[in-house]
Amino acid sequence: LTAILDETLRVSPSEVLLPKSSGNEGETPFFGSIRSAFREASVTFLEDKAFDYKNGRDILIDQFNSLSLKGFGCEHLKAGIGAAGALISYVEETQKKKLAHLTGIETYSLDNFLMVDDLSCRNLELMKNLLTGSRTGTFLGLMDRTVTAMGGRLLKRWIRYPLLDENEIKCRLDAVGEAKAHIQVTRNIREALKHVYDLERIRGKITMGHANARDLVALKQSVRRLPGIWSALLQFESTLFQSNEDLDPLYSLAKLIEDGIDEDPPLTIHEGGIIKTGFNRELDELIRIGQDGKSWLARLETKEKDATGINALKVRYNKVFGYYIEIPKTHSDVVPPHYVRKQTLVNAERYIIDELKSFEIKVLNAQDRQAALEYEIFNEIKEEVIRNNQVIQRVAAFLAQLDCLLNLAEIADRNDYSRPEINRDGRISIEDGRHPVVEKMITGERFVPNSVEMDDHDSQVLIITGPNMAGKSTVLRQVALLVLMAQMGSFIPAKRGSISLTDRIFTRVGALDNLSQGQSTFMVEMEETAKILNSATKSSLVIMDEIGRGTSTYDGFSIAWAVAEYLHDLKNEGVKTLFATHYHELTDLAKTKPRVKNYNIAVKEWNDEIIFLRKLVKGGTNRSYGIQVARLAGIPGGVINRAKKILFEIENEGIKKPVHDIDSSDDKELKPGHVQLNLFHHPVNLVIQKLKTLDISKMTPLEALNYLDKLREKALETDD
Repeated sequence: LTAILDETLRVSPSEVLLPKSSGNEGETPFFGSIRSAFREASVTFLEDKAFDYKNGRDILIDQFNSLSLKGFGCEHLKAGIGAAGALISYVEETQKKKLAHLTGIETYSLDNFLMVDDLSCRNLELMKNLLTGSRTGTFLGLMDRTVTAMGGRLLKRWIRYPLLDENEIKCRLDAVGEAKAHIQVTRNIREALKHVYDLERIRGKITMGHANARDLVALKQSVRRLPGIWSALLQFESTLFQSNEDLDPLYSLAKLIEDGIDEDPPLTIHEGGIIKTGFNRELDELIRIGQDGKSWLARLETKEKDATGINALKVRYNKVFGYYIEIPKTHSDVVPPHYVRKQTLVNAERYIIDELKSFEIKVLNAQDRQAALEYEIFNEIKEEVIRNNQVIQRVAAFLAQLDCLLNLAEIADRNDYSRPEINRDGRISIEDGRHPVVEKMITGERFVPNSVEMDDHDSQVLIITGPNMAGKSTVLRQVALLVLMAQMGSFIPAKRGSISLTDRIFTRVGALDNLSQGQSTFMVEMEETAKILNSATKSSLVIMDEIGRGTSTYDGFSIAWAVAEYLHDLKNEGVKTLFATHYHELTDLAKTKPRVKNYNIAVKEWNDEIIFLRKLVKGGTNRSYGIQVARLAGIPGGVINRAKKILFEIENEGIKKPVHDIDSSDDKELKPGHVQLNLFHHPVNLVIQKLKTLDISKMTPLEALNYLDKLREKALETDD
């Protein structure tokens, strides 16, 4: 059920259909999770019987005009068949139309894709900026330079569904590499694609009966671009650039639209003006009547002016009154008696005469017939489009894929990306890797590339220490993004990269309070961690950033240690993990766990200041540089000085007195020591622990005095 919820979140629907019973007080936790997860989506409740398997099966068989569903590979998926039947019925009911364009159903397995759950999608800012909610500063915002709406939608799917099949990945990489090597050909094709409209949406509008004449013109103009695109693709050898589609039906369709539909038709399809002259003889005659009518009206106006002597007389038309003769009131005394008054205005009178009435009947009948005939012809052309529905669908899918591949080639060429190697031996080896988004966002400094080596035998869990702001989180996200890029078939921002096929990417970075549901920061953190520990496999990549900081120091450290240990020992195989932490004691894990390696983000000290080198280097660190980072963040100088004094006292004297008793005067400058106070080596605490376990009933007075002297010496170690 968790997988279904994750997948539904990944699809991100605008509307969710649920059985009515799921909205009752006794609803299952699953439906409750669905409802709470889609607060932004519309939730519609249908009768429970709408989701019935038998009913759904009958609907699908009727829809696809088949004897069974075996050919679609879904006969055994009873819940899915019931849901699909409910969906088709709901859409037909709301749209008042049969879904003629739906001719089949596909199933897919999540086992074929690298899974990135909704939480990791959010943490990696794949689609949405965490701060602004927009796509600016996101992975999608960087990678999407597609030139068609179809390609843009497909690229989003590629990002959310990276591949797991090595051959499919290599096919994409081959195509991207070839397009990058022939970048000018690529750019010429992309220029042609800019003139291709959204064929998927046009096809949907036409089959659903929502299309207008401009949609047909857009289809025609798009088809006109296909010969040039197909010709240019002959310069490529990749199988993904080859199409065996017979385009002749589309060329015939484009000619039909060219001959029949006006180049700049109106939006409405019920008032005429959409069919070209010369396409239909009857229509041409009706159009001639309308055009002749204009000259007839001009002749009538001249004749009536001469007959009445009223030069201000006008013959006019509006939709309310039809045709009429308008005469200023100043001439009302000379209006002929056969003029019948139709309307009185402030400064004029409107009249009708028999001759004009007869003309009106003839012309309006012709106009009505013209509009009706044009609509009829439009529908005939539209039906021809629907007959070629499947061809349009296949061509649209090919163009979307083409747009995505050329887009990735363009991105790789502009940003100096390299082709990753795909391996099956568990290695993630990245030389001089860069965060694709951050390197484009920073100003005033050069992005520092970093190398990472991970495997299943020696360097499986990397403990990364270093001060805040040094760049730990950037390195973590960078590795995750480069794995995702490689498996979606993209080149990567690195000098060289070899990526092991990864089945899931998990991230636990930061947390937001969910107070509306009674969940604190720490509770959210623990739930997310639990999901990772229960779902990760040897082929997964886990990103853990500062786990345990939402609770007390000792609790947090204990949890962080236990989690890192668990990930190392998972199913006796472990899982590749990048574990950033401010608990420097975690580096001791490397002493007992063979596949744990310590790294830190290097910094340089100068005049009690720190310079972030942004470089990942081997080995742990024992300092946080918290006070220096606080100064960089703009904390007032008085607070910084006070923090220094408190740190000085604790490092040199231990916690012997309350913090408020530490001298707060500014008469001496103190420099904190170069080793951060260790969480678990306070001699005073050790003395207390020994006293608690001491059994004095079994000691002689002399033994007690000797033991007391040893404890005193241990306590005095805090002064050294």
